[in-house]
Amino acid sequence: MPPTAEPTQVDQRATYREVLAEPRFRLLFSTRAVAITADALRITTFSVLVFSSTGSALLSAVAFGIGFIPQLFGSLLLGSLADRLPPRALITGGYALTCATALLLAVVRMPVAASLGVVALVSLATPVFHGASSRLVAQSLEGDAYVLGRSLSNIASAGAQLFGLALGGAAVAALGPRRALAVSAVLYLGCALAIRIRLPRLQPGESGGTPGSAGGDGGAVRASLQSAVLLLRGRTVRRLMLAQWLPVALVAGAEGLIVAYAGERRFAPGWYAVLMGCLPVGMLVGDLLVGRFLRPRTRERLVVPLVALAGLPLIGFAAEPGVGVSSCLLLISGLGYAYGLGLQRPFLDALPHDGQGQAFGLLGSGSMTLQGVGPVCLGTAAAAGTGTGGAVALAGGAVVLTAGWILTWHPAVCPVPRRLRTRPWTCRALRPAPRRRYSEPNASPCGAARTPR
Repeated sequence: MPPTAEPTQVDQRATYREVLAEPRFRLLFSTRAVAITADALRITTFSVLVFSSTGSALLSAVAFGIGFIPQLFGSLLLGSLADRLPPRALITGGYALTCATALLLAVVRMPVAASLGVVALVSLATPVFHGASSRLVAQSLEGDAYVLGRSLSNIASAGAQLFGLALGGAAVAALGPRRALAVSAVLYLGCALAIRIRLPRLQPGESGGTPGSAGGDGGAVRASLQSAVLLLRGRTVRRLMLAQWLPVALVAGAEGLIVAYAGERRFAPGWYAVLMGCLPVGMLVGDLLVGRFLRPRTRERLVVPLVALAGLPLIGFAAEPGVGVSSCLLLISGLGYAYGLGLQRPFLDALPHDGQGQAFGLLGSGSMTLQGVGPVCLGTAAAAGTGTGGAVALAGGAVVLTAGWILTWHPAVCPVPRRLRTRPWTCRALRPAPRRRYSEPNASPCGAARTPR
């Protein structure tokens, strides 16, 4: 093969049609979209249920966010299970567990403290089966197809959350909170059955970790903690995780102040909903444009400008603009969210083969935790005297500073902690194509013959 063939292949652009033609990804993508809808329905309905039982706005807010922070501890303590257990059983069990939780909340009249404890306990396992699902997607899609798969997942996630919130309001109004929780349980059950029936029974392959190999004789908790420490000790992985955490958390913190900003500026009732909708619309448009029309190398080169684009418009809130200008600023800021597409391939290339599941779980749980912390920090800043407009501008400035920090090291090489490596190569661009992590006797890696690209 001539020397120029490899760069050409690396920069080859995939299409959304090719990604959706992958049977395994299509199954994981569709069930995950339904599960996100069920999540939004369950979270909002549970919050309404707690408020109707106690009349406490604080407990209602706690019920809304109780499932977020424990995910980080679950990823640290149990994350290695995503790489050690068969994915079909793990993902099916995760959906079945959330189904049982929603059904329990719907049927059994428990004390509020017990209900909150159940939700928090179950959320500890969430990063495990989410990590297994993300790891399976990374094994099913190659090159730019993986990046577009992540783009589709982002788009579907935003749409499913909006639909789930709307469905939750309608279900509570029509059925009441407990029956609405039962609806979410039915959705989870459908996801579990779809995975159990349609996903082949897969086992960890010889090229990666085998069941129990990550834990040795120390158990899953010790193995998870050791792997998490080694992942975060690697400078490349740590930088790429922070680059995906910080801008999102800061913009989410600014988003959390929109209602208060609209109230302080005395906007007409209902305009806060329009403002809150501008950011996700910008996110959807940005992902579609960057994923569909830009080549892989171009996406990776535009990471820093897109991060800056997410932050610069927010600085304009220091001038306390009106509804029209504020809507445009939030819409433009949402476009910058597409920067994450340029980090997907470097992040995947930097991961060790026997720690991908835990790494994906840690990435998601860390992002969820920081998105919960961001509004609290910026709300504190607003209360301290900066005002909501000043706090939003402060978040925008912090995003721009993060872009400057990323500029100092992006693009990065792929050093991986040596103790986590299973092969001597440090980056996929420098090693032969690995075998599939999961194998199934007498079946293709994707459950069907792959279409040549």
